[in-house]
Amino acid sequence: MTGQPFIPRSITVHLGPPSQSSENVTVSFRDYVKNVACSEIYPTWPENSIRANIYVIVSFALNRIYTEWYRAKGYDFDITNSTSFDQSFVNGREIFGNVSRIADQLFTNYIRRRGRIEPLFAAFCDGVEVTCNGLSQWGTVDLAKNGYTPYQILQYYYGEDIDIITDAQVMSNTPSYPGTPLTLGIIGNDIRTIQVQLNRISRNFPAIPKISEVDGVYGTETETAVKAFQEIFDLPVTGIVDKTTWYKIAYIYVSVKRLAELNSEGLSMEDIQQQYKEELVPGMQSIEVKNLQYYLAVIGAYYEAVAPVSITGYYGNETENSVRSFQRVYGLEETGTVNRQVWIDIYRAYRGIIDAVPIDDSVDVILFQGRILKEGMSGEDVKRIQEYLTYINRSYPGIPAVNNTGYYGPLTRASVLAFQRQFGINQTGFVGAVTWNAIASLYSDLKYGFDKQPFQNPGFTIK
Repeated sequence: MTGQPFIPRSITVHLGPPSQSSENVTVSFRDYVKNVACSEIYPTWPENSIRANIYVIVSFALNRIYTEWYRAKGYDFDITNSTSFDQSFVNGREIFGNVSRIADQLFTNYIRRRGRIEPLFAAFCDGVEVTCNGLSQWGTVDLAKNGYTPYQILQYYYGEDIDIITDAQVMSNTPSYPGTPLTLGIIGNDIRTIQVQLNRISRNFPAIPKISEVDGVYGTETETAVKAFQEIFDLPVTGIVDKTTWYKIAYIYVSVKRLAELNSEGLSMEDIQQQYKEELVPGMQSIEVKNLQYYLAVIGAYYEAVAPVSITGYYGNETENSVRSFQRVYGLEETGTVNRQVWIDIYRAYRGIIDAVPIDDSVDVILFQGRILKEGMSGEDVKRIQEYLTYINRSYPGIPAVNNTGYYGPLTRASVLAFQRQFGINQTGFVGAVTWNAIASLYSDLKYGFDKQPFQNPGFTIK
């Protein structure tokens, strides 16, 4: 639930009710749709009836996958074959030729409410032995015989405010959890997702305080909201979003918005929009590219096999070669581009270096410590940046000096904004890798007359 829906290459089906110990089978999504269609309806039905039912089968399954309905509960499958919960799937069954042909045409199409994002939870029943508020399978036969098109059949049951999305992208399905715990000072679209979800959950659970600024930065407000959520739902109150907390938040969010129900509150584009670019490719020029280059520059200084890179903000040949060398070292596909998984691995590698580099009183200019500094936060890294800014003020009086308290208050934010403004950095008011590097480098130049960044001369390498 971190972006636009897509068609998964495969789906894992539990052959029984959710809590029953049964076999899981993983099949291609296309074959799954064919199997369910042949298990749920008859090949002798009118073609428009078959088409309408296949749209429903696809949408139902995609809703389960998109909301991570079972994964969020800790199960290791996407859907069951129990008709009490999901739709029928008979492992190894015969597939009818005409149903297979239609499914080949439609398995990348699904239903959604107009103005919504998520695939419609297209509830259905046979309409004879069981009736429901959704589509009647046998009822579609009569409608088709009366000249209804597949879209008109779907409108008859689900209302006129539905659209059929066609030719959705086919992609490998990966879990939404980023693979590493989220904690104070982390930045990215995953943080924004948590902030959006917690703010909506707080409407039903007012003890969870609102996060005033949904900015994708894990600040103290977000930490407080996470702790409140963990306390309400009997999780360890750590303020860290680990896998358990991530999926519990996701599950409660899906529940309060009724995303897995026919009367869903719905997701808007604002709910899922990405604030930060995660897919970086050659030819781009942005602050995200600068962040990438900083991390690679540090990693390249400690890992001999990772090619060095200059911090320019432009994704050219040098950056592409450095990315490829990193991917080679970490056993990733050598694409030369950076997607979400590569970002995560780069950050992990960087964190490993930070944890390995000792800091003592003799070390003056240090690496960015891996957490974004934002108003309301405190710590030794905040105190360090305050010291840098105060020293810089001697040569640049337009950048205010601040007391070295270790607390990131309004005065520190004002000084950071002044620095960013003076040196052409995005004026965010918080200190990320690029701003830290710029402040630390200028401090080093002013105090020592040369760049004393640790990654310029680390003293050891990891081979």
